[in-house]
Amino acid sequence: MRHSSRGIIFGSALSICFLALGVLVAFNNQYLLDQWSVWQYQPSTGVQQISQRSGLSKNGEFYLYASHAQINNAAEFNTNCARLETNNAVLGCYSNRNIYIYDVNNQELDGIEEVTAAHEMLHAVWDRMSAGDKKKIGDMLEAEYKKIATPELEARMAYYGRNESGERQNELHSIIGTEVSSLDSALDKYYSKYFDDRQKTVALHTKYNQVFTELSNESDSLFNELTASGKEIQDLSFAYNQTVTKLSADIQSFNDRANSGSFESVSQFNSERATLVARTKQVDTQRDELNQKITAYNDSYSKYQALTVHRETLIRSIDSTLVAAPSL
Repeated sequence: MRHSSRGIIFGSALSICFLALGVLVAFNNQYLLDQWSVWQYQPSTGVQQISQRSGLSKNGEFYLYASHAQINNAAEFNTNCARLETNNAVLGCYSNRNIYIYDVNNQELDGIEEVTAAHEMLHAVWDRMSAGDKKKIGDMLEAEYKKIATPELEARMAYYGRNESGERQNELHSIIGTEVSSLDSALDKYYSKYFDDRQKTVALHTKYNQVFTELSNESDSLFNELTASGKEIQDLSFAYNQTVTKLSADIQSFNDRANSGSFESVSQFNSERATLVARTKQVDTQRDELNQKITAYNDSYSKYQALTVHRETLIRSIDSTLVAAPSL
């Protein structure tokens, strides 16, 4: 009986172990699937470099790799990531639990792929979050949003509202985590689970975003300058033409009177002639000043055109749908 009892006790213990294992698997099913996905994945050199440069922690890298992050060329990316609005380029997407990153070949925008990857990694994190954690973190994100909201960010969130209904906090989770430097301490602590140095990602975002900001500011400043200069040149041209018309009429009248011998004396002739000569010099000066303003306007317009081309080049480099077809 004692031997039999031990057998019963052993069998019960084994059943309890299997039950405990079953419970563990049930509660950690997604983690086990993610771990298996990581084991099955071999990150490219580019993806490994992205992970290092963006300051991801081992945990953050785990979710990047679990999502089988890929750097795609235009054709691949357009297949994997849907374009939601024609005037808004897509840089990355988290689709079917995979991460796709568009390969941006523009050195001026160095860091844009790293920020995109970190942004999508945080989508993977949010996707795995419990409803309770989403509520807790979501409240923190909304509080932070109230502090940092700008017209540009509001427009961006409106875009997500139009195209990704119900994903507001999911998007805030990725945007705030990768683009905002100073955060509430609790939120900053939360993100530290996924970043060893979150400021690396924020700095990369600031760097490439500054290219667009400075270009936009300079372009807007030049546009305003051109608008004001154009109006001034228009007004000056109108005044100049009126002056020339009046002077031409007075010169014609003077010549007619001289030819008909209408002047009473040589002194009157010389006096009126001197006045017309002085007025002619004034018109010449007026014309020179106007031409200088026109030259300055043309120079500014050339700069504005160059900025427009520069901006279009940047936009083309981040828009996978605008890549030129390969030549034969």
